[in-house]
Amino acid sequence: MSEEFLFAEEQEEEVVATNGSWKILIVDDESEVHTITKLALNDFVFQNKTLNFISAYSGDEAKKIIKQHPDIAVVLLDVVMETDDAGLSVARFVREELKNHYVRIILRTGQPGQAPERQVIVNYDINDYKSKTELTLQKLFTTMMSSLRSYRDIMSLEQSRLGLEKIIHASADLFSAHSMEQFIQGVLLQLTSVLGCHENALLVSSSFVAGNLHGEVIEPERLVVFAGQGDFEHARGQFVQDVLPTTLLDAFNEALKAKSVIYKEDYLVAYYTSQFNQGALLYISGLPSATRDNQRKLVELFAKNVRIAYDNVQLQQELESIQSELLYRLTEKASLQNEAAYQRILRISHICYELAMAMGVAASDAKRFMLASPLVSVNKVSELKDDVLAGSKRKIIQIGEILVKELDEKWDGTGLPNGKKGEDISLYSRIYAVANAYEAARAAQVNSADGSLFGALMQVDMASGTHFSPKVVQILKLQVDKLEAILQKYPHSKT
Repeated sequence: MSEEFLFAEEQEEEVVATNGSWKILIVDDESEVHTITKLALNDFVFQNKTLNFISAYSGDEAKKIIKQHPDIAVVLLDVVMETDDAGLSVARFVREELKNHYVRIILRTGQPGQAPERQVIVNYDINDYKSKTELTLQKLFTTMMSSLRSYRDIMSLEQSRLGLEKIIHASADLFSAHSMEQFIQGVLLQLTSVLGCHENALLVSSSFVAGNLHGEVIEPERLVVFAGQGDFEHARGQFVQDVLPTTLLDAFNEALKAKSVIYKEDYLVAYYTSQFNQGALLYISGLPSATRDNQRKLVELFAKNVRIAYDNVQLQQELESIQSELLYRLTEKASLQNEAAYQRILRISHICYELAMAMGVAASDAKRFMLASPLVSVNKVSELKDDVLAGSKRKIIQIGEILVKELDEKWDGTGLPNGKKGEDISLYSRIYAVANAYEAARAAQVNSADGSLFGALMQVDMASGTHFSPKVVQILKLQVDKLEAILQKYPHSKT
């Protein structure tokens, strides 16, 4: 081992505030190499992060460790260990089997002729190739610095890609709470990537989408986590005081009072408000030591875009709520103010929703199906003409038109008016037929001696394959607990 490497001139020790660490794996069968490498880099700091060394003394051990720690940033890898090509085997395992193309692999060898440099770098996706004798303290420092910079930039691009992917998926159906959450998580990933931090981030709000639209003035303890990453990845729905330490709660309170962005040493808390909520806060940790003006503008841009997206979702859901209420009010009028009939409509519409979801119908379409199903009852009472529902561009009305037209069709083709058979009948109509029959069977039991659930299921099951789709009937049996909960919420009345 080179004395220059071990006894190279030391620089004055500088105390630096750190924020986390980079995982560095040393793979070598000589314990001395591990000791010297750790000694040489013991005060290394990059982006306020120290080095966290992990040791492996064979190729097999290295493979297990890398599999357990996919976030290792740099591998200092010996070539010759238990076999002449043990190190190359590790490199191949990382790139080809684990598909890990992020970690930087620096090959170190005491026998340069054993593995030709050009061939190894090309064939094994090696990022650097060093002879142990040339790795002085300064060169090791330089190699580690360039490798970590490369790893940081690659991970930044990957975070940005993942964020963009989430945004694209969410944008396809942004008018739902789930997509809104995915959209914000995507933008969070993009934002933390551009700011150069990959730590913890969360967005907390005084209300959820489709939640409290007119909340009172908020305090920190009233805030709820809407989306998060890092330590807050699974914190959605929790109150902020159950998630954050006291020091951060104080910072949140400060941002709320100032109604602005508060920058601390390594994190920020940004306040913003919208038309539909009393305020929300964005928290990001792991910031670089100096946040530049253009980075601060990005934070402001994030707040602006999330506010617009939030307001759009709330407006859409307000419209859906109004539409839903109008449909139910129309149904109630058509039912001649009969409360029992109105309750039955509610039961059927909710049963339709649960069955549709269990059948794999998209949540947005299942919701529209639920809103459309009362049109069947309206048609029965008011005898709507076919052309009343025809030609609408609204999905809810279109589904209602299908339900009305196919109400008397049967699975075996013996129904009316067109004798449609099997899957020629729309999925909505197949589901409605089973939901309607199940609700009617349970309602009949209220005034009979046999009020068992089993009896109602038997009635529906007997018509499986003739009147009803066997698959929908099977799903009904699997979802019976949810359906019974609906019947408890909207109970049948005895006559």
